[in-house]
Amino acid sequence: MAQQTTGMANKGPSYGLSREVQGKIDRKYDPELEERLVQWIIAQCPDVGSPEDGKLGFQAWLKNGVVLSHLINSLHGSDKPIKKVQHSDMAFKQMEQISQFLAAAERYGVSKTDMFQTVDLWEGKDLASVQRTLMAIASLAVTKEDGMFRGNPDWFFKKAQENRRDFSDDQIKEGKNIIGLQMGSNKGASQSGMTGYGRPRQIMS
Repeated sequence: MAQQTTGMANKGPSYGLSREVQGKIDRKYDPELEERLVQWIIAQCPDVGSPEDGKLGFQAWLKNGVVLSHLINSLHGSDKPIKKVQHSDMAFKQMEQISQFLAAAERYGVSKTDMFQTVDLWEGKDLASVQRTLMAIASLAVTKEDGMFRGNPDWFFKKAQENRRDFSDDQIKEGKNIIGLQMGSNKGASQSGMTGYGRPRQIMS
Protein backbone atom coordinates (compact mmCIF):
# COMPACT_ATOMS: atom_id res chain seq x y z
CA MET A 1 0.00 0.00 0.00
CA ALA A 2 2.86 2.33 0.89
CA GLN A 3 4.48 1.65 -2.47
CA GLN A 4 1.25 2.51 -4.28
CA THR A 5 0.97 5.81 -2.38
CA THR A 6 4.57 6.68 -3.23
CA GLY A 7 3.93 6.00 -6.91
CA MET A 8 0.90 8.29 -6.88
CA ALA A 9 2.94 10.99 -5.14
CA ASN A 10 5.58 10.79 -7.85
CA LYS A 11 3.10 11.39 -10.60
CA GLY A 12 -0.23 12.81 -9.57
CA PRO A 13 -3.30 12.95 -11.81
CA SER A 14 -3.37 15.58 -14.53
CA TYR A 15 -6.22 18.06 -14.27
CA GLY A 16 -7.37 20.88 -16.53
CA LEU A 17 -4.57 22.76 -18.25
CA SER A 18 -1.83 20.39 -17.06
CA ARG A 19 -3.65 17.47 -18.69
CA GLU A 20 -3.92 19.43 -21.93
CA VAL A 21 -0.20 20.30 -21.83
CA GLN A 22 0.70 16.66 -21.10
CA GLY A 23 -1.43 15.60 -24.06
CA LYS A 24 0.50 17.91 -26.39
CA ILE A 25 3.82 16.60 -25.06
CA ASP A 26 2.66 13.01 -25.53
CA ARG A 27 1.72 13.75 -29.15
CA LYS A 28 5.32 14.82 -29.88
CA TYR A 29 6.51 11.30 -29.03
CA ASP A 30 7.48 9.41 -32.19
CA PRO A 31 6.82 5.63 -32.18
CA GLU A 32 8.92 5.16 -35.34
CA LEU A 33 11.86 6.98 -33.77
CA GLU A 34 11.42 4.81 -30.68
CA GLU A 35 11.86 1.70 -32.85
CA ARG A 36 15.00 3.12 -34.47
CA LEU A 37 16.52 4.18 -31.14
CA VAL A 38 15.86 0.75 -29.63
CA GLN A 39 17.57 -0.91 -32.63
CA TRP A 40 20.58 1.35 -32.21
CA ILE A 41 20.88 0.93 -28.42
CA ILE A 42 20.75 -2.85 -28.77
CA ALA A 43 23.40 -2.68 -31.53
CA GLN A 44 25.62 -0.59 -29.23
CA CYS A 45 24.92 -2.66 -26.11
CA PRO A 46 23.85 -6.22 -27.02
CA ASP A 47 23.54 -7.28 -23.36
CA VAL A 48 20.89 -4.75 -22.28
CA GLY A 49 17.90 -6.79 -23.45
CA SER A 50 14.98 -5.14 -25.21
CA PRO A 51 11.91 -3.19 -24.07
CA GLU A 52 8.25 -3.99 -24.45
CA ASP A 53 6.65 -2.18 -27.38
CA GLY A 54 5.24 1.28 -26.81
CA LYS A 55 6.08 4.39 -24.88
CA LEU A 56 5.61 2.89 -21.42
CA GLY A 57 7.85 -0.05 -22.29
CA PHE A 58 10.49 2.37 -23.59
CA GLN A 59 10.32 4.40 -20.37
CA ALA A 60 10.50 1.32 -18.13
CA TRP A 61 13.56 0.07 -20.05
CA LEU A 62 15.48 3.32 -19.55
CA LYS A 63 14.06 4.52 -16.23
CA ASN A 64 16.74 3.21 -13.87
CA GLY A 65 19.53 4.81 -15.92
CA VAL A 66 21.45 1.56 -16.39
CA VAL A 67 20.81 1.11 -20.14
CA LEU A 68 21.61 4.79 -20.73
CA SER A 69 24.87 4.50 -18.78
CA HIS A 70 25.96 1.45 -20.77
CA LEU A 71 25.04 3.32 -23.96
CA ILE A 72 27.20 6.38 -23.29
CA ASN A 73 30.04 4.15 -22.05
CA SER A 74 29.90 2.15 -25.30
CA LEU A 75 30.81 5.31 -27.24
CA HIS A 76 34.15 5.61 -25.43
CA GLY A 77 37.27 3.48 -25.43
CA SER A 78 38.88 2.26 -22.23
CA ASP A 79 38.24 5.55 -20.40
CA LYS A 80 34.53 5.16 -19.61
CA PRO A 81 32.77 8.32 -18.38
CA ILE A 82 30.56 6.41 -15.91
CA LYS A 83 32.80 4.27 -13.73
CA LYS A 84 30.07 2.54 -11.73
CA VAL A 85 26.82 1.34 -13.32
CA GLN A 86 24.57 -0.25 -10.73
CA HIS A 87 21.05 -1.67 -10.72
CA SER A 88 18.89 -0.37 -7.90
CA ASP A 89 15.19 -0.34 -7.00
CA MET A 90 15.66 2.84 -4.97
CA ALA A 91 14.27 5.95 -6.68
CA PHE A 92 17.10 8.30 -5.72
CA LYS A 93 19.73 5.82 -6.94
CA GLN A 94 17.98 5.50 -10.29
CA MET A 95 17.75 9.29 -10.65
CA GLU A 96 21.40 9.60 -9.69
CA GLN A 97 22.32 7.14 -12.45
CA ILE A 98 20.30 9.17 -14.98
CA SER A 99 22.05 12.35 -13.81
CA GLN A 100 25.44 10.71 -14.40
CA PHE A 101 24.34 9.80 -17.91
CA LEU A 102 23.20 13.39 -18.61
CA ALA A 103 26.52 14.81 -17.38
CA ALA A 104 28.43 12.33 -19.59
CA ALA A 105 26.20 13.16 -22.58
CA GLU A 106 26.93 16.87 -22.18
CA ARG A 107 30.67 16.18 -22.04
CA TYR A 108 30.27 14.06 -25.18
CA GLY A 109 28.97 17.15 -26.99
CA VAL A 110 25.19 17.21 -26.62
CA SER A 111 23.95 20.80 -26.29
CA LYS A 112 21.89 21.85 -23.28
CA THR A 113 18.91 22.55 -25.55
CA ASP A 114 18.90 18.88 -26.64
CA MET A 115 19.11 17.57 -23.08
CA PHE A 116 16.16 16.11 -21.18
CA GLN A 117 15.64 16.56 -17.44
CA THR A 118 15.77 13.60 -15.06
CA VAL A 119 12.03 13.87 -14.26
CA ASP A 120 11.19 13.83 -18.00
CA LEU A 121 12.28 10.19 -18.03
CA TRP A 122 11.82 9.01 -14.47
CA GLU A 123 8.28 10.38 -14.09
CA GLY A 124 7.47 10.08 -17.80
CA LYS A 125 6.76 13.81 -18.07
CA ASP A 126 8.34 14.31 -21.50
CA LEU A 127 9.56 11.17 -23.23
CA ALA A 128 9.78 13.08 -26.52
CA SER A 129 12.68 15.06 -25.02
CA VAL A 130 14.33 11.77 -24.04
CA GLN A 131 14.11 10.73 -27.69
CA ARG A 132 15.63 14.07 -28.73
CA THR A 133 18.63 13.60 -26.42
CA LEU A 134 19.25 10.06 -27.66
CA MET A 135 18.98 11.15 -31.28
CA ALA A 136 21.50 13.97 -30.62
CA ILE A 137 23.95 11.44 -29.11
CA ALA A 138 23.49 9.08 -32.06
CA SER A 139 24.06 11.90 -34.57
CA LEU A 140 27.23 12.94 -32.75
CA ALA A 141 28.45 9.34 -32.71
CA VAL A 142 27.94 9.04 -36.48
CA THR A 143 29.62 12.42 -37.08
CA LYS A 144 32.71 11.69 -34.97
CA GLU A 145 33.63 8.70 -37.18
CA ASP A 146 35.87 7.36 -34.42
CA GLY A 147 34.85 3.73 -34.89
CA MET A 148 32.69 3.62 -31.75
CA PHE A 149 29.28 3.83 -33.47
CA ARG A 150 27.60 0.47 -34.08
CA GLY A 151 24.60 -0.10 -36.28
CA ASN A 152 23.57 1.52 -39.54
CA PRO A 153 25.00 5.07 -39.85
CA ASP A 154 22.13 5.93 -42.21
CA TRP A 155 19.74 5.73 -39.24
CA PHE A 156 20.80 9.22 -38.11
CA PHE A 157 21.83 12.53 -39.66
CA LYS A 158 25.37 13.75 -39.26
CA LYS A 159 25.79 16.93 -37.24
CA ALA A 160 26.72 20.01 -39.26
CA GLN A 161 30.47 20.48 -39.27
CA GLU A 162 32.18 23.80 -38.66
CA ASN A 163 33.01 25.31 -42.06
CA ARG A 164 36.69 26.09 -41.57
CA ARG A 165 38.67 27.84 -44.29
CA ASP A 166 42.44 27.96 -44.11
CA PHE A 167 43.98 30.90 -45.98
CA SER A 168 47.64 31.28 -46.92
CA ASP A 169 49.65 34.33 -45.80
CA ASP A 170 49.56 35.71 -49.37
CA GLN A 171 45.76 35.42 -49.49
CA ILE A 172 45.44 37.22 -46.16
CA LYS A 173 47.74 40.06 -47.36
CA GLU A 174 45.79 40.35 -50.61
CA GLY A 175 42.55 40.61 -48.65
CA LYS A 176 43.99 43.42 -46.50
CA ASN A 177 45.06 45.31 -49.65
CA ILE A 178 41.56 45.12 -51.08
CA ILE A 179 40.06 46.44 -47.83
CA GLY A 180 42.64 49.26 -47.82
CA LEU A 181 41.74 50.28 -51.37
CA GLN A 182 38.04 50.30 -50.51
CA MET A 183 38.67 52.53 -47.49
CA GLY A 184 40.88 54.86 -49.58
CA SER A 185 38.15 55.36 -52.16
CA ASN A 186 35.96 56.92 -49.49
CA LYS A 187 38.52 59.53 -48.41
CA GLY A 188 37.36 62.10 -50.96
CA ALA A 189 33.72 61.84 -50.02
CA SER A 190 32.16 65.18 -49.04
CA GLN A 191 30.45 65.56 -45.68
CA SER A 192 28.70 68.83 -46.57
CA GLY A 193 25.03 68.61 -45.78
CA MET A 194 25.63 66.15 -42.95
CA THR A 195 24.93 67.24 -39.40
CA GLY A 196 26.65 66.10 -36.24
CA TYR A 197 24.75 63.90 -33.80
CA GLY A 198 22.38 65.96 -31.69
CA ARG A 199 22.69 69.14 -33.80
CA PRO A 200 19.49 70.44 -35.45
CA ARG A 201 19.53 70.69 -39.26
CA GLN A 202 19.14 74.31 -40.44
CA ILE A 203 16.14 74.80 -42.72
CA MET A 204 16.31 77.76 -45.09
CA SER A 205 13.01 79.57 -45.50
